[in-house]
Amino acid sequence: MPATERTGNVLAVVGWSGSGKTTLLEFLVGRLAADGLRVNVVKHSHHDIELEPPRKDSARLRMAGAAEVMIASPYRVAILRELRGAEEPPLAEHLARLAPADLTLVEGYKWEALPKLEVFRPALGKPALYPADGEIAAVVSDAPRPRELGQGVAWLDLNAPDQVLAWLRDWMRSHPQVSTPAAVND
Repeated sequence: MPATERTGNVLAVVGWSGSGKTTLLEFLVGRLAADGLRVNVVKHSHHDIELEPPRKDSARLRMAGAAEVMIASPYRVAILRELRGAEEPPLAEHLARLAPADLTLVEGYKWEALPKLEVFRPALGKPALYPADGEIAAVVSDAPRPRELGQGVAWLDLNAPDQVLAWLRDWMRSHPQVSTPAAVND
């Protein structure tokens, strides 16, 4: 396998908890998938992830010491990797494990050097990310566009998800695909 693979366009969707990232992503993914596009999503969580009941065979094998356990069925496949104290793998490693797609949306990872769409709700009382992050290409908000916002940053209405979808389709056409390193196990 080559050292890099085309993963399609990669866009991070960032914002504070409660801003509406997942609701917006659900809409965008649903509409793009209905149009026949293959869309991957990487969701970052700061919490422990419990995907299987502890009594299931796959959990028992993982707890016995397996580095990775793949659960495969005619309906879905999941790979669970137990980090066992190791550092969280970088986003590039996660992206390299994904199947090819037209678009990969990354929820979270606001520290990564990726193009970003910020979901910003001033009512949360949290500061906007766009003033300090030059990677933010667009802001989706329920507030009016601030005068000091640079011309290169789109300002989209959070209450008009079709407007966000139109921006995303245009963004996908105008941005080159990202190459990521191949997965460690490939």
